[in-house]
Amino acid sequence: MGVSTSCREKGIAVVTVDFPPVNALPVAGWFALAGAVRAAGRDPEVRCVLLAAEGRGFNAGVDIKELQADDREHRALRGANSGCAEAFAAVYECEVPVVAAVQGFCLGGGIGLVGNADAIVASEDAVFGLPELDRGALGAATHLARLVPQHLMRALYYTARTVSAADLHAHGSVWRVVPRGGLHAAALELAREIAAKDGRLLRLAKAALNGIDPVDVRRSYRFEQGFTFEAGLSGVGARVRDTFGGPGSPGTSGQEGAR
Repeated sequence: MGVSTSCREKGIAVVTVDFPPVNALPVAGWFALAGAVRAAGRDPEVRCVLLAAEGRGFNAGVDIKELQADDREHRALRGANSGCAEAFAAVYECEVPVVAAVQGFCLGGGIGLVGNADAIVASEDAVFGLPELDRGALGAATHLARLVPQHLMRALYYTARTVSAADLHAHGSVWRVVPRGGLHAAALELAREIAAKDGRLLRLAKAALNGIDPVDVRRSYRFEQGFTFEAGLSGVGARVRDTFGGPGSPGTSGQEGAR
């Protein structure tokens, strides 16, 4: 359980997240993920990072139980905000390209991760969404806007609905959609093709592409986080969050949420 890094093939570092039962990350988990991705990118032998997850879903956001047990100083909320920001930034700022392999649900913080990745390979059962308004939070619209057009992003955000991997493939934000059993192989195939390029040139290319982005993703997400914190201070965040976990929702366990 936790975050691990393996290098099974030359030039490729696989960073795997495993927080049962649904990969809802505690504050420490977000910082561990950020550290692992940054360390992999700094390794001169690595030319591509493959971001993957164990279990039935890729990521379900933050650990809601941790937020529900927050103290008067809002340490859990502040920690989750900082941890998510660091993990998202680590993916975006990784010195080499990052390929995300997504299965099952990719919600809340998961959107922050894949929205900042360089490429996404998804299984046929993958769904993507921001259930923030149903979870007493805000944020990651910055990253959803990198996956779908503006009006669709707004409709998804306001309704908390999800979209399928096939939908995102049609919009051009998912590279390939494959059967779940072939996800790792398909993601590794893309990572292998990237890693075959000159390592120094790849690092220059990553820096160049980040430099021409029209939106500063770190600054944009930080702006969003101010409203998340405002919702927390006003009490509306906790009030809505305490209704989380109805029958059939991904939050029935009470452990996963969104940021």
